[in-house]
Amino acid sequence: MMKIVNIGGNTLGLKPLQETWDLDAFFKGGSSSPEFITYLQSIQQLLDELRQKVEAFAKESTHIESKLTSALETYETTYKKLSQAGSFVSCLQSQNTKDMKAGSLRGTIAKLEAELGTILALLDQALAAIPSHEWGKMMGSVAFSEIEYILNERRERVQDQLPVEQETLIQKLAVDGYHAWDELYSSLVNKITIPFEQNGETQMISVGQAENAMDDADREIRKSVYHNLEHAWTQDEHLFASTLNHLAGFRLQVYEARDWDHILKEPLDICRMKQETLDAMWSVIDEHKQPFIDYLHRKAEMLGVNKLSWFDVGAPIGSETKTYPYQEAAAFIIKHFAGFGEELAAFTEKAFNERWVEAEDRPHKRVGGFCTNFPDSGESRIFMTFSGSPSNVATLAHELGHSFHQEVMQDVRMLNRKYAMNVAETASTFAEMIVADASLKEAANEEERLSLLEDKLQRSVAFFMNIQSRFLFEQRFYEERKHGEVPADRLNELMVEAQREAFGDSLDEYHPHFWASKLHFHITGVPFYNFPYTFGYMFSLGIYAKAQQAGVAFEEKYIALLKDTASMTVEDLAYKHLGVDLTQKAFWEEAISLAVADVEEFLEVTAKK
Repeated sequence: MMKIVNIGGNTLGLKPLQETWDLDAFFKGGSSSPEFITYLQSIQQLLDELRQKVEAFAKESTHIESKLTSALETYETTYKKLSQAGSFVSCLQSQNTKDMKAGSLRGTIAKLEAELGTILALLDQALAAIPSHEWGKMMGSVAFSEIEYILNERRERVQDQLPVEQETLIQKLAVDGYHAWDELYSSLVNKITIPFEQNGETQMISVGQAENAMDDADREIRKSVYHNLEHAWTQDEHLFASTLNHLAGFRLQVYEARDWDHILKEPLDICRMKQETLDAMWSVIDEHKQPFIDYLHRKAEMLGVNKLSWFDVGAPIGSETKTYPYQEAAAFIIKHFAGFGEELAAFTEKAFNERWVEAEDRPHKRVGGFCTNFPDSGESRIFMTFSGSPSNVATLAHELGHSFHQEVMQDVRMLNRKYAMNVAETASTFAEMIVADASLKEAANEEERLSLLEDKLQRSVAFFMNIQSRFLFEQRFYEERKHGEVPADRLNELMVEAQREAFGDSLDEYHPHFWASKLHFHITGVPFYNFPYTFGYMFSLGIYAKAQQAGVAFEEKYIALLKDTASMTVEDLAYKHLGVDLTQKAFWEEAISLAVADVEEFLEVTAKK
């Protein structure tokens, strides 16, 4: 095992760490905090004030500049405090799933968020009502120069929609006619149990537990779990086909009413990106797919099968023996962040020392990991369960990347901080790459190095193949759904066709009910919850390639790019900070070359065996 403990302590100023976070820094007393209740009351007062200001702005035709400025200032304060409150409750619920008081506070937050939503709808309509010549004159003034993009975006999006009364009606009908299908889906999945045999005993496990078992080193276990899962999805396929068809039907009806004829219009608008950029990215992935297909064939050889089945793709190779104590993991991350830049390393040290991370492995915590921002305090918090594996260290680095992104935006106006999902993963993936590369370089032996390299390749396969199959399926499903409901057996066909295409027909057995098993297809908040992941990964790879060429001098450029992630299109962002055109293939080819180099190394090393 690697000895790097001495890196902690004095050299980098890392204190002996606690594995629990500090939430008292925000509000003392957790879910029983009187301080927090007072804070929620202040948000309600701000909402009342904001409503009055927006109504005054909407009615007036004089002094609109000053009225808009005043309304926006109150909005930014309100949003900052509401985000802080929402983050606090999320942290309370995550650290202890049995905290019932936190659950009722979530209801209060939802009510305040809904109220803010209705006020913003009125504001946007008022922005859209301003005549073009007057709007152009306003946007030319110094008062709005910093937020011109955001205001133009809000105004244009409203002009793309129906009159406010109809949009409000859609929002109201969506509660039971749209979002309810998402909720029903989750309820159905939560009821499913899968038989799982271990040590001669059969127990019933949840879908989440079964999905985790799909990564087991024992192929017979993976196979058995996969077939039991497939059986469960088949039994209820008509119900899942119903949830998917109905929410898609609602979405298509709304698009038709708004006269939107392109199913990707909404997700591309949300991501602030062009169709040409998306097309360039996918075409580069398709052109460089062969090495990844070769990797899957090589992995099949190593696992002793002719072709991989779906349940083999995520299987581990070799035996991972290395574990990191939490303190050592923190020191390792800081050391390698310092190789990229001083600011990232100093920030990460502060985050560890000031207990921004909840890492303790204990019961009653929620699953998964996240980073959430407390903008009113200028801090963030990271949640995960740390058990010491290399993938845990990668997750920790990933979430610290998100945290750094939020840190560098602290001096950016609130209106310019709401970055979209496709760029949200940029800083996190970038940080994860730094640590993944460092782990590879410092691997204790060939077997460990191979295991870590293969872990990296699995990520590329997930983004280039698995997520591509989701994208292809969803596009084709929506086209068919325009002509009526698509039955379960046809959904299975579409899914397997998409998987065959995305995986270059390299698998022996596919996952026909993947459309039923993947929550992302049933999420109503964001349509096409797939390609932004691949974009984030590829965009980050491209930035990482540039960073490797530039060395430590790149950090300043990188921070400037992160600060702009929510105040322009991704095309403008890439051109301004990297001098590249995302609608052309060159940037994407440079990005994918890093992943291809990993594949080639893997194929070379394993060819000797």
